[in-house]
Amino acid sequence: MKLKLIVVLLALFVVNTSFSQRDLPTDYLDADFHKERRELLRSSMPANSVAVFFANAVRNRANDVDYIFHQDPNFYYLTGYKEPNSVLLIFSEDQENSESKFNELIYVQKRDPVKEQWNGIRLGVEGVGKTLGFDTVFNAEEFKNNSIDFSSFDVVLLYDFKNDVRNSKYDDADLYSLIQQFKTMSSYEVEQAIMPVDENPITTKSNINVNTLKRLMTNLREIKTKEELVLIKKACEISAVGQIEVMKAMNPSLSEGEIQGIHQFVYKKYGAEHEGYPSIVGAGNNGCVLHYIDNTKMSAGKEMVLMDLGAEYHGYTADVTRTIPANGKFNTEQRAIYDLVYAAQKAGIAKTVIGATTGEVDEAGRVIINEGLVKLGIIESVSQGRKYFPHGISHHIGLDVHDLNNGGVLKENMVITVEPGIYIPEGSDCDQKWWGIAVRIEDCILVTKDGPENFSELAPRSSQDVEEMMKEESVLNAFSLPKLD
Repeated sequence: MKLKLIVVLLALFVVNTSFSQRDLPTDYLDADFHKERRELLRSSMPANSVAVFFANAVRNRANDVDYIFHQDPNFYYLTGYKEPNSVLLIFSEDQENSESKFNELIYVQKRDPVKEQWNGIRLGVEGVGKTLGFDTVFNAEEFKNNSIDFSSFDVVLLYDFKNDVRNSKYDDADLYSLIQQFKTMSSYEVEQAIMPVDENPITTKSNINVNTLKRLMTNLREIKTKEELVLIKKACEISAVGQIEVMKAMNPSLSEGEIQGIHQFVYKKYGAEHEGYPSIVGAGNNGCVLHYIDNTKMSAGKEMVLMDLGAEYHGYTADVTRTIPANGKFNTEQRAIYDLVYAAQKAGIAKTVIGATTGEVDEAGRVIINEGLVKLGIIESVSQGRKYFPHGISHHIGLDVHDLNNGGVLKENMVITVEPGIYIPEGSDCDQKWWGIAVRIEDCILVTKDGPENFSELAPRSSQDVEEMMKEESVLNAFSLPKLD
């Protein structure tokens, strides 16, 4: 009896919770943005087709602890919904049943007072309809009973499934169950899902197409809207402030973990929900590991510190890298490498214009680095440059740190990184004075009709400006903790 009373009280709390009264940020993308994205996708779909999107999986960290849920970027882009265990269907033409006409359906987690007590308020059917602007919303548990005849469509568009979804035996509306239910309804078979790049299946046996939808979504996402650019710029500026605060606070005794912590504090201070990717803080030779994420070195000492981090703000991520001398002053070798990378980055940014390709941006920076390494005597010919500059110079950013793109020419309102680097690991085939020096400088560049715009320019880039910033006093210098055993 007492348990029933608790459940009833919780249910009353859930029912009476007003989403409009929750103290949330006011600068999320609005329902009209997501609706427009769905309409644009619909207009590009083949006739008599349906596109099926599933939310991201909840992934387990260890035992009964899961990783923080992060929505699938496409699902968020089209809906604004940030919860798991949901499925979205978009139809190329209006559908009709005995009750109504519709061209989209979304199935979402139902409200549950007990689960919400543990894990937070869910939007539910009412909340999704009211805040996200959907007219046809159902609880996910109703998906298995829907009357959609997937065989009636010429094409069923979807992303192929990954083998990373766990099955909860206590929930027949979790993502695993939704996927299995869809496979049953659509007669989905893996061997039938291998389709050509156009809309037509290679066999009349199946109408499943797992190739075309990615192309359609790429066409939408690679060019950013004005609303998206506001959020990307905010993410980049927050990331730049993180770099500035570390420059001010930097000293040889700081650990890689402490440096990462300063960045993350700044992100949270400005309202960024997450990091866009695992943070890279590499002191000395650690900086030569391109995706170094251990960040466990206990002190930076007299070495250079490479910091590649990006705030994620309302789903959109920055990607900003600075490399600084831990003692505040570049030595001769460090400055020579740093200035070479800086010159290459300036050349690459200058090429970030409408009609250019990322290959041309890459070449502009690579020529400078290769010739510079020869001049410094680190390599014998420009053909050896990739030994110390092994990666590309650019990638698109947006909802993903490596965002969807078609790989063609740059267009207005695309945002790419420009990130040349030189990495000379210990034991390299060159004078030992260069060993352990790693430098990368990375900024987020908007392509505009008036030329490139640097979204992360707040953070100093030239060696002289970096040294000047490192002379400034940090508010963190007064921060101290009691010594622990």
